[in-house]
Amino acid sequence: MKYPTSLALLALLLFAPGACTWVKATPEGESVRVSTLAEVAACERKGKVTVSVKNRVGGVERKPTKVATELATLARNEAVSLGGDTVVPESEAYDGRQVFGVYDCGSPGAG
Repeated sequence: MKYPTSLALLALLLFAPGACTWVKATPEGESVRVSTLAEVAACERKGKVTVSVKNRVGGVERKPTKVATELATLARNEAVSLGGDTVVPESEAYDGRQVFGVYDCGSPGAG
């Protein structure tokens, strides 16, 4: 009988995406911090990045906290290419996309 195996595989496919984190910080991106607009008032703005990840897998919505974490990680990774050491969310995460401002605050070990 194949049904128990098929059901187990289906359950794994449906619930595994919520537990996975697919985006990893690069070694350079690890030194970039996520901050608030008030905390970057004295910093130099370098630009902005729009990042996106899948917020649904196989029609199943991923956990918003996982999506938000991955969006911030992508923004941190991208900030390095603009010479930034700090990112600030400039929009809410929507449909797996978010805009971040990139700043150079002179953090030690940045950029």
